[in-house]
Amino acid sequence: MARGSILVADDDTAIRTVLNQALARAGYDVRSTGHAATLWRWVSQGEGDLVITDVVMPDENAFDVLPRIKKLRPDLPIIVMSAQNTFMTAIRASERGAYEYLPKPFDLKELVSIVARALSRPRGQAKSAHDAEGEDIPLVGRSAAMQEIYRALARLMPTDLTVMITGESGTGKELVARALHDYGKRRTGPFVAINMAAIPRDLIESELFGHEKGAFTGATQRSAGRFEQAEGGTLFLDEIGDMPMEAQTRLLRVLQQGEYTTVGGRTPIKTNVRIIAATNKDLRISIQQGIFREDLFFRLNVVPLRLPPLRERAEDVPDLIRHFFTMVAREGLPHKQIDLDAMDRLKRYRWPGNVRELENLVRRLAALYPQDTITGPIIDAELEPSASSSPEAREAREDEQLATSVERHLNRYFGGFKDALPPPGLYHRILREIEGPLIGMALAATRGNQIRAAELLGLNRNTLRKKIRDLDLSVVRTPSR
Repeated sequence: MARGSILVADDDTAIRTVLNQALARAGYDVRSTGHAATLWRWVSQGEGDLVITDVVMPDENAFDVLPRIKKLRPDLPIIVMSAQNTFMTAIRASERGAYEYLPKPFDLKELVSIVARALSRPRGQAKSAHDAEGEDIPLVGRSAAMQEIYRALARLMPTDLTVMITGESGTGKELVARALHDYGKRRTGPFVAINMAAIPRDLIESELFGHEKGAFTGATQRSAGRFEQAEGGTLFLDEIGDMPMEAQTRLLRVLQQGEYTTVGGRTPIKTNVRIIAATNKDLRISIQQGIFREDLFFRLNVVPLRLPPLRERAEDVPDLIRHFFTMVAREGLPHKQIDLDAMDRLKRYRWPGNVRELENLVRRLAALYPQDTITGPIIDAELEPSASSSPEAREAREDEQLATSVERHLNRYFGGFKDALPPPGLYHRILREIEGPLIGMALAATRGNQIRAAELLGLNRNTLRKKIRDLDLSVVRTPSR
């Protein structure tokens, strides 16, 4: 007995054949067509337990058919597949009631798993839909890494779940937060952003929760905080890792109780906001260091979302460059082209400042160079070592984690050997380079006290002594002040 009836719509005969075979092997009855009209006829006749459809069909776009299907049969699960692979494709699929969106090419095992999950879900859980306005795309890229982000965002749009966005500086964390708001269920409410790193520590609580007149020196009138400003909408807490501990405690209480009091106030105020937090730090390390509350971390990290650095999705560089050139042209700057040699150099670059650095580069290219086509030598001049002193590159270096710094060092080291490999024993050479300054800093911090240095490092005292000898480190014991 078949596990269910599947309707497949795709104008590519080869794809239909592959899908038919994979679903039939999994025990499903399958009917397939290359036309949206045929799919609609089958659905309107009550056929099929699930629909799998491509977006672009020869007679009609699937996004025009989906609302009719959901209106007629709201419980019918629909899986949308597409080779367009943009953020808006994923969002429109979600908005029009699709159960899942799959960018082509996709894994057949994953498809069969999604089909089984869709058919086993309780009925009566249809999603609400709304039409997207305009064609502006807030997120750009067709890489596999970005496809995962798009799919996660599409699933989060109809929810109010708290999201923690992590990623290096310049990866677009606020863009993702704004997309979650602008295309989510709170899109009619306000989007309020606050950067914890940019506010003096003694003003953070007032900024978040507001204050009453006379609450402190200079408080000449009542002031609404960001929670009040974001009521009914989304509050984006950027650089959450820089929030001081006392403010963390108050924020945790708000998340637990759903209410807060203003600074100097006594009456609790109910709050109704969606929280999205972001950080470029590893908060688990901050927890170990005692500078971030573990219970707050778990409250905020309901749905973790990691944005990949640009070096992990170099195939998106051409799309991003075209997008930024179009954007700056709308602002009045000349539109430029990039030749293949220049594009290849841009794709090989490591982008320490990530997408923000790329956007700033495009603006410079559009504003400063008279040529209509940007060539390789121009890119070399912009990306030479002196260019790494740009503000975004400096900010990226200041914020980067140790692993990122080591990766940059190793990339330069391997690059020095061209097509050859470094001499054997690399692992121990690198460890020795790291161990030396680490142990040296620990000894300096403890004023040469090896017992305290061993405790600081988490090493046995005899092990530390051996490493000091092996590394030929000098130890100078100085008295405590």
